[in-house]
Amino acid sequence: MIRSIFSVGGWTLVSRLTGFVRDIVMAAVLGAGPVADAFYIAFRLPNHFRAIFAEGAFNAAFVPAYARVKTQEGPVSARLFADRMLTAVVVVQFAFLGLALAATPWVVAILAPGLSDDPQRFDLAVAFTRITFPYLGLIAVVTLVGGVLNANDRFWAAAAASILLNVAMVGTLSAVGLFPTPGHAAAWGVLISGFLQVGLLLFDAGTHGLGLRFGRPRLDPETRRFLKALGPAILGSAGVQLAIFADTLIASFLPQGAIAALFYADRINQLPIGVVGIAAGIVLLPEMSRRLAAGDDDGARHAQARAIELTLLLALPFMAGALAVPELTMRALFMRGAFTAEAAAAAGMTLAAYGVGLVPFVIMRAFMAPFYARGDTRTPVIATLLAAGVNIALKIALMDQFAQVGLAFATSVGGWVNLALLIWFARRQGILAGDAALMRALPRLALATLLLAGVLYGVARGALPFTNALPVFREETRLFLCLIIGGAVYAATIWLTLGRRQLRALVRGG
Repeated sequence: MIRSIFSVGGWTLVSRLTGFVRDIVMAAVLGAGPVADAFYIAFRLPNHFRAIFAEGAFNAAFVPAYARVKTQEGPVSARLFADRMLTAVVVVQFAFLGLALAATPWVVAILAPGLSDDPQRFDLAVAFTRITFPYLGLIAVVTLVGGVLNANDRFWAAAAASILLNVAMVGTLSAVGLFPTPGHAAAWGVLISGFLQVGLLLFDAGTHGLGLRFGRPRLDPETRRFLKALGPAILGSAGVQLAIFADTLIASFLPQGAIAALFYADRINQLPIGVVGIAAGIVLLPEMSRRLAAGDDDGARHAQARAIELTLLLALPFMAGALAVPELTMRALFMRGAFTAEAAAAAGMTLAAYGVGLVPFVIMRAFMAPFYARGDTRTPVIATLLAAGVNIALKIALMDQFAQVGLAFATSVGGWVNLALLIWFARRQGILAGDAALMRALPRLALATLLLAGVLYGVARGALPFTNALPVFREETRLFLCLIIGGAVYAATIWLTLGRRQLRALVRGG
């Protein structure tokens, strides 16, 4: 399992790195003005629905169901189950797409009402959304095929697919002169990438005998059980996206640039969540589903504990950086072209607010996996909806005084509430999380993180006289020094506190 996490994380890291290249190009070409705000709204809308209906809910219900059918009835039955799901997904997505394209102005008006007073941004957001929205249907197919591959221990294609999004967008933005605006170029890049991703996953599935065909839907017991799990999963995913919707809705009332600041800060924040947290969740869910289907409860618990430990080990340095050197991070990565120092400062404060909640978001999937693997999608829904309520109420309370920084901080608080509720519900149901090795590691990881944050802050300050004398790449050099020195200190601290034996056991999954 640990090797699979590293495999998924590695491909996701490549995706995130190419995503940074994409974001650097976007920052230079789009900047933080009205065209940028309109595109980011158009980019968020299909991604919200994708997270609700595709990657969020569908994965949570489909992967355990597929793994259960394969374990108990064999690969032929699992293949037929997946074929029926493919037909259902395509039909539903076509109907949803037609409705969304016809009602795009109303959708934008409801989800970003602040744009109604700005005809330029509103019209651009409608035009861009009509281009990007078909991406949702394509990604729904990608999610289904990826779920089949993951349940058969093939992870690379699904993890690597999003690289094609970055490549396609950089390509269209590089040819921006061929489009009416830079926003049009970015929107067409999103749509093109959807077709590329479908092609990649279908190729990988076909190569390994997992190719899907359209099958006649049947309401057999396993399908009914899947639909019973899918309903609460949709509600749970909708709760998460409701809080993100609130960001888009509330930010549309804030001054120009707030939406862009949220976008760029969230891009940095999503790096450890995607590379580490989501990667661990992707691998852990089918692993726990198989073990529980075979009656191996202790093995499932051990797998969860190792996933949590590895996730924290790899993600905590990102939290230290987000809290210690947030503005330096944004200046070094994005301050060029149309992205000014003022935009970097706003995005830096927003990144720090997101950093407060990084821990719960990177380990959230590991704490949801025991419920989903048991076919219980209802309990995570309750936790998610309660946390979303706290999140949204706090956003409304903080928006006037703290603008987009308040929105990011509210998101972090909601993450901690969600995690606390999941732990509480698990204990009530007798689902134990962690083991002695994890409990020993937690205070040592906390110590290493505090030390790293202090080192990063000190290096960033101490390097100023040296970097100010450089003719170019001042901020980039400061950030590079922070990464090198901070990385060495963190690695040494972890080696001394956790010890060689525990690190070796963790990497080997023992």
